[in-house]
Amino acid sequence: MAAKVGRIKLGSQGLEVSAQGLGCMGMSAFYGPPKPEQDMIALIHHAIDSGITFFDTSDVYGPFTNEILLGKALKGGVREKVELATKFGIRSVDGKWDFCGDPAYVRAACEASLKRLDIDCIDLYYQHRIDTRLPIEVTIGELKKLVEEGKIKYIGLSEASASTIRRAHAVHPITAVQLEWSLWSRDVEEEIIPTCRELGIGIVAYSPLGRGFFSTGPQLVENLSKDDIRKNLPRFQPENLEHNKTIFERVNEMAARKGCTPSQLALAWVHHQGKDVFPIPGTTKIENFNQNVGALSVKLTLEEMAELESFASEDLVKGDRHTFSVSTSWKNSDTPPLSSWKVM
Repeated sequence: MAAKVGRIKLGSQGLEVSAQGLGCMGMSAFYGPPKPEQDMIALIHHAIDSGITFFDTSDVYGPFTNEILLGKALKGGVREKVELATKFGIRSVDGKWDFCGDPAYVRAACEASLKRLDIDCIDLYYQHRIDTRLPIEVTIGELKKLVEEGKIKYIGLSEASASTIRRAHAVHPITAVQLEWSLWSRDVEEEIIPTCRELGIGIVAYSPLGRGFFSTGPQLVENLSKDDIRKNLPRFQPENLEHNKTIFERVNEMAARKGCTPSQLALAWVHHQGKDVFPIPGTTKIENFNQNVGALSVKLTLEEMAELESFASEDLVKGDRHTFSVSTSWKNSDTPPLSSWKVM
């Protein structure tokens, strides 16, 4: 199923990207061992040739190795063809994750990412997680200086609450907010999505395929390596997976009627949320990448959208989306307790 990948404005500050992006984390970290470098560079070049030019990485992926990989892939005149997003704000301290937004750290992290990526300017620089120990205005103030110095073009936030987004946007326009959004992760729709739309902020959806669940269903878990973090996710635990497989079966049945794959159907649902939504499905295989691009050709009616949503309504999904418990009080706040995060 061929598709022409259009280009759309991400946010209201002038950044233009491909309508779908490529999440690069799994190439280097968290989803099993790092993949062969030359294969991943070939995949990145294939993506560019296919019209996907919006690439997402972070300094914590590896850590650091994913940025180095992207830097190698973008050499030889390739850099000018892409829009590159990376992130700062998560670091390892004594075997646990720490979230840091201190101005000196922000600047040092930016300089280090520029060096690893071997570029002069980052197109979109996200705060990966919010440091709740200091006002968001302090962190954004330093990012604003980096924009003025030409080291970054646009500022983004990842997994931020609606109130934090508003406060940050008042210091310097926020171009994009990255968040988890898929058929079975929809808590962001209550406050965060409306806030972004009110402020003209682009929405970048990570894990739009439910961390691979909507690609292969329960069978995904059987094929994960021992160091793949998805093995620990509540939704993938046996007692929840047995229940959740019904969701995949229903999506699969509808995909068969539509003449597409279940992953294309789930991804098309995210695309149909609006022209301000940019999914960044990750993959390490060209075959899966081509399928994801094919999702752009899948058209859904309002009735089909509603049918899909009925398969994965909140009361039908068993298990939290993270290894920590997402309580009602945390759903629309910035960061869970640090004690619940462990370095993998």
